[in-house]
Amino acid sequence: MSLAPYIHAMGRGPGRARNLDALEAEAAMRLILAGQADPHAIGALLMLMRYRGETSEEIAGFTCAARARLPALPAVDLDWPSYAAGRTRGLPWFLLAARLVAQSGARVLIHGWNTHQQPGADLRAALAFCGIPRTDNPAEAASLLARDGIVYLPLESFAPGLRDLLRLREVLGLRSCVNTLCRMLNPARAPAAVQGVFHPPYLTLQQAAGALLGQPRLGVLKGGGGEFERNPSKPVTLYRLIDGAPHEAVLAPLLPEPQRLADHRHPLQALADLWAGRLQDPFAEAVIHATTAAALITLGHPPATAETLARKLWAERVLPRPRKEFA
Repeated sequence: MSLAPYIHAMGRGPGRARNLDALEAEAAMRLILAGQADPHAIGALLMLMRYRGETSEEIAGFTCAARARLPALPAVDLDWPSYAAGRTRGLPWFLLAARLVAQSGARVLIHGWNTHQQPGADLRAALAFCGIPRTDNPAEAASLLARDGIVYLPLESFAPGLRDLLRLREVLGLRSCVNTLCRMLNPARAPAAVQGVFHPPYLTLQQAAGALLGQPRLGVLKGGGGEFERNPSKPVTLYRLIDGAPHEAVLAPLLPEPQRLADHRHPLQALADLWAGRLQDPFAEAVIHATTAAALITLGHPPATAETLARKLWAERVLPRPRKEFA
């Protein structure tokens, strides 16, 4: 078997070329992840798909093939993928929002691969400042979830083949549909998932792919740097799946004047300082409240009360114990 039939279908020329259906996409990705596809053919397929524009059927098929090769992971309530470059965002305040969601009692799995972060905004370096544990061992995730309700798994720890496909960007110079696939992956099969996008057309594409995959609850928004991070000074539409059916919810801004996430620059230590109350930054707090509320809505909380609950969770967050001074 080879990728040639799928490349032929997509590259025949004007009037005859077509996109793949879900079964064809699944078969193609199975070949790729099994190591049975020629590297040149992989590049050709991914770039043809980029040129034509990926479809929800292709993403659903790719996701099914990728899921078939994943290790078993502990059950979680919310899947939170993080695969953006962070070029148009300051600190990853959304990590503190994810921690608040875990504080509400939902078990949260964050997974990702971020190699193009801006200096000072590296997501993996930020985890320790947010009190979020990381493990490279999927078998250890269960104990960390039981202890903290949240854990970060690097993509390469449970799907190294997908990490290698993402790194083709270094060769091809362009993003591929694998970025979308990783956002859809939901490796622990959580009943609810949040996703951020940078380019608006992916809002409905990922919503439709989620429906094809049978995802019960989904929330997709255009977020800071492509992450699931809501700018609290602008209205945002949350593209949802509720029991697998598409819905949209327009979330009103929390602040009166529009601001940009990238305008608020802090060192990584600010994440810990804000949580501990040592830093006062109303905009950063509003980012956390707004993002937490969007995640809670995705989990099934009523939109009318999600913001109130997010503020309550922030007010009741577990603060670090004061350090003892010794003479």
